[in-house]
Formats: sequence, structure tokens, C-alpha cells
Amino acid sequence: MLKEIRDLGFEYAELGHGIRISLLPGVYEAVDAGEIKISSLHNFCPLPIGVTHASPNLFQFSSSDPRERENAYRYSLKTIETAARVKAPFVVLHLGSIAMWDYTRKLTEMLTAGQQATPKYEKLCWEASEKREQKKEQPMAWSLEVLERLADQAEVRSLKLGIENREAIEELPLEGDLPFFFKASARPGIGYWHDVGHAQIKENLGFIHHQIHLESLADRLLGFHIHDVEFPSHDHRPPGQGMVDFAALKPSVKPEHAKVLELNPNTPVDQVQAGFDFIKSVWGPD
Repeated sequence: MLKEIRDLGFEYAELGHGIRISLLPGVYEAVDAGEIKISSLHNFCPLPIGVTHASPNLFQFSSSDPRERENAYRYSLKTIETAARVKAPFVVLHLGSIAMWDYTRKLTEMLTAGQQATPKYEKLCWEASEKREQKKEQPMAWSLEVLERLADQAEVRSLKLGIENREAIEELPLEGDLPFFFKASARPGIGYWHDVGHAQIKENLGFIHHQIHLESLADRLLGFHIHDVEFPSHDHRPPGQGMVDFAALKPSVKPEHAKVLELNPNTPVDQVQAGFDFIKSVWGPD
């Protein structure tokens, strides 16, 4: 797997949340041999034993069940330890969600049907926002508690933790609450990980302005997950094959940021290369 990525011209790869523990010896061998470098790990990596499919939300930091929060900490720590082993500087995290009705699914259905300009759509957006605000305090506190414990472990290993923006409006952090986590923890090792596709979906839903959202968090930005979106929410497309205005995002992109193409596994090789070439043409070679 890693050799194929290297042969496509990539110097770095991210280890995602679908890596089974049985694959790690081969990963270590490739890294130790200098075949490839690892830019980042996406929690949970490796997957817990017995889990065979990508499961980034398997254990939620925000869970009301303390046993689940402890598992979230324990398996996130394994991700941090693996990142240190492969000399990856970043670990990408999901923080959990708020237990509430699935507004995202309903709003997406309405977008697909062209109903975004209707009073019903506006009412649902308002209702979702109100419900989130009413319910968010305790899940955020639980998430912060787990995050702080992980930050202790990341700091001793000289790693940084990237809080990823989410596409579902029920998931944490909410659009305006990322500064809360940065202020509450006051740790330089906790930063922001911008998923381009997720932000575009949130803009399509009407909850953010993509470019302004990114600019507002530029001072804590660590890296990007890069993929395109076909309206309203078909993401993980190669850059240049969807509606994301990558040129508008370019002012926030710096050479020190990690940049990871996060594409659908079924993407043909020629489209992977075309997407890679496209993003370099817009954002520059670094």
C-alpha cells in the first residue's frame, strides 16, 4: 500500500482510521526503510482488535458513559504512541457529538430536493441550532477532559493534536466553538485541522461561510484534509471535480501546514494524479 503511494510521487502518507493492527509491522518496515514518511495519523489508528472497518467515531470523547470515554482515551493514546513510533508530527481527532435528532440527514435530503430556500428549511436550521446550544455544555466538558489528558501524552512525545471540523451539525466542535477548546486548554500543542470537504458541506447546509471560517482559525491551523464535494454532500472527490473554491482558500495555506489528499478508495489512479496536479497548480508545490 505504502509503496504504491510512494510510486505515485507522494513523499508522505497519512495513516487513517482504517488501519488494522495486523498492518503495522509492514508500515514500520516501510518507514524504517525510508520507503515513505508519515505526515499524520487519524484517530483511531490502529483500529481496536476485532474492528475491521474505518471507525473514527467508535468511542466518543463526548459520551455520557465514562467507560466509553475511557476507551476513547485509551485507544487515542495508542494512536499517539503509533505516531511517535513512525515519527509523524500530527494526530487528527474527532471530539464526539451531541445526542439529538439527526437534523443533518433531513436538511441534506431537502438540499437534494432543492428546498433550501423554503420556510421549512429555515425553521429546521433554527431548531437545530437551538437544540445544539441547549445540549452542548456537558458533551463539550467531557470532550475537553479527554482532550486534556491526551494533550499531556502528546506533549511528552513532541506531537500536536489537530481538532478536525465535522460535516454533521450534531458533531463537536460546533462551528463557533473551536476557539473555546483552544482557550480552555491553553496548550500550543492543540490546533485546528481543516477538512475542506466537511467545511464545504457545512457551507452548503447554510451554517458557515467556508473561506471566512478557515481564515478565522488560521492562527491555530496545523493541516488539511483535501477533497472536493459534489452538491450537496458527496465528498472525497479529487480536487477539481467538485464545487470547492480552492483558490479562495489559498491565502490561508502555508508551506508548514500538512496537506493530505483524502479521497474515496475507489478513485482511479489517473484521477488521483489529476487531483494532485490540480491542487498543486492552485495552492503551489509546497
